[in-house]
This record gives sequence, structure tokens and C-alpha cells, in this order.
Amino acid sequence: MLAQAVGYAAAALGHVALAAGRPLLVKDVAEACGIPPAYLAKIVNQLARRGFVSTQRGIGGGVTLAREPRQITLLDLCEALGDPIVQPRCMLGPHPCSDERSCPAHAFWSAHRAAHIEFLSATTIADMALFQQRGQAGVRAQLSLPRADVPRPDQADQVTRRAG
Repeated sequence: MLAQAVGYAAAALGHVALAAGRPLLVKDVAEACGIPPAYLAKIVNQLARRGFVSTQRGIGGGVTLAREPRQITLLDLCEALGDPIVQPRCMLGPHPCSDERSCPAHAFWSAHRAAHIEFLSATTIADMALFQQRGQAGVRAQLSLPRADVPRPDQADQVTRRAG
């Protein structure tokens, strides 16, 4: 699992990427992504300081990506937000552990961590935007489907005729 801040950042930046350069208010991004607004504001400030997003106050302001979505990886976000996965440390705790002096879990954790790092460096905000776009399309499709227990307008006359 990644730190919650990284997950929130990935979801928020995926949403911002879908706006295609149009500034979005942090509160609107937070609402759309189900993130506490105050927490997202702190994350956005950290990401702005690291050059991932641009922010503009005032009318017409908001947050936009400062780089192309394909140029921001999940690994970048992990590094920017201090996720423990990017810190080479022993799985068993604070003990010094290395290839030269390895703990019983060192070989397992090294391979596991390497696989995580590889995945995180290959997954981008563009991937997150595509994921969110598919999710939004699914929600829109669900909202447009008629419920089974409620007759559609074109069926209302048939139901009335049958009852009468």
C-alpha cells in the first residue's frame, strides 16, 4: 500500500489532467475525488513546491498540471510526498540491513521493493486520468439506465392501459 497522501495525489492529479489545462478549484477536485478538501490543499501545496502543479488564486484561478500527465509518474509522487516505499530500509525495522549484511527478509524485500518501484515508475498521471475517465463513463451509463422498478416514460402508457 502507498501512503494515503500519494493515493490522494494520484487521484487528484488524474482528475486535474482530465480538465486539459483548465484550472480547477481544489475544493471541486476534492469533492470529485472524495478527498477531504483541507488535506488535499496541503498536498497540492507540496506538489506545487515540487513543480508538479501550478496554482493561481482569484477569479479564474485554480490548480493545473505544470507538466504533461505522461511525465509525472507515481514514483515521482512517492518521492515528493515521502512515501516509505522509496526509502531503502529494512522490512523488519530500524536494523541496518544491506546486501553485505542482510537480515532474513532482505532477499524477499529487495525483490518485492524492486517490483514496486518498477511499477510506480511505469505508471503515470495519464494512466490515472484514463482510469478516472472510464469510471466517470461507467457512472454516467449507470445514471442513464432505467431502473427496473420504475417504468420508463415510453412504458407508462402501457402500464396505465393494462391497469385500466
